Amino acid sequence: MPTRIKLFLLGAACLIALVSLQSSVRAQAKGDWQTFSPEGEEFSILMPANPKAEEGQETYHRMTLNTRLYLSQERGGPVFAVASFSGIKANSAMYTEYQRVNSYVDAFKNWFPSKVRGKDSVAKLTLVGDKVLNGNNGREYKITIDDLSGVAQVFATRRRFYAVVSLNTKKDEAITERFLSSLTLPEKIPPPETAGATNGEKPTGVEITGPRKKPENADDSAKNDGSVNSGGANAAGGGAKPGEAAGSEKPANAGANPSSNADPNMINGGALNGKALYLPPPEYPDVARQAHASGTVAVQIVIDEMGNVISAHAVSGHPLLQAASVTAARMARFSPTTLSGVPVKVSGVVTYNFVAQ
Repeated sequence: MPTRIKLFLLGAACLIALVSLQSSVRAQAKGDWQTFSPEGEEFSILMPANPKAEEGQETYHRMTLNTRLYLSQERGGPVFAVASFSGIKANSAMYTEYQRVNSYVDAFKNWFPSKVRGKDSVAKLTLVGDKVLNGNNGREYKITIDDLSGVAQVFATRRRFYAVVSLNTKKDEAITERFLSSLTLPEKIPPPETAGATNGEKPTGVEITGPRKKPENADDSAKNDGSVNSGGANAAGGGAKPGEAAGSEKPANAGANPSSNADPNMINGGALNGKALYLPPPEYPDVARQAHASGTVAVQIVIDEMGNVISAHAVSGHPLLQAASVTAARMARFSPTTLSGVPVKVSGVVTYNFVAQ
């Protein structure tokens, strides 16, 4: 047989194999999907048929969490997963819902990477924003694990925590949306509202004595228990080096008299690190790492009546660390503050301690 014909037949065979492989991947990604609602779970979702299921237990601090994983993963194709955790019951008398979700997210972040990329893999989560599904509080994150990237949506019901994850080596928004948008959860009925604050009662959320008096806790050298570790950076108030009091340097404006506030509906909360429901750590910038930048950064923030940070700007600290600190501060969440039953805004300072790397 002439060489030219042999080369032509070989090329045709390779082309046919390539088309077959692509068709197989497309079939995995877009075909043969089914509504999946496993027994004993509260969710249903549309995902590739016959996902792999496994269950076990995971130790988180002093708690034992029950874990279940439903995973669809094919070589060269996208990854679809639903992780189900239980073990941290909703208990508003002991902790807030935000704290409960934070604990579940932390446990999930440590547990999940090994399920898709091996025991040494690490997940990076970047908060996109809050989400609510049928009254169930949740969040959306961008997630990266080695060569995979995508979206993770997490929700906490009264009984369980769910993380719904779509990962791929390349971007495919259509199939990600198809998977994530199909999730359904039972409606969560909120508990009865408690009686509001009575006259003369201290405001909730941030402890102060009144809008025209200096708060008793405005001393920024006081220690808090709300430390957050982030490699090179810590939220001050427990993140200092051993033997060193965090936040020992008083940040600028931290002890400002509340009467100086231009907004009459705003009170001064002083140092706010220990009062946050959610205080994400700042990233240590590459340019700061190259300069071996370190020290404490103080960020002045304003919290609205719902507990969200609506304003943040750095007032002290190394210039190379200020932008990362402001970004982290804007994502913090606090309990709404009321004064005699009336919601008010709060101004104050959060501080972050950076260790040179």
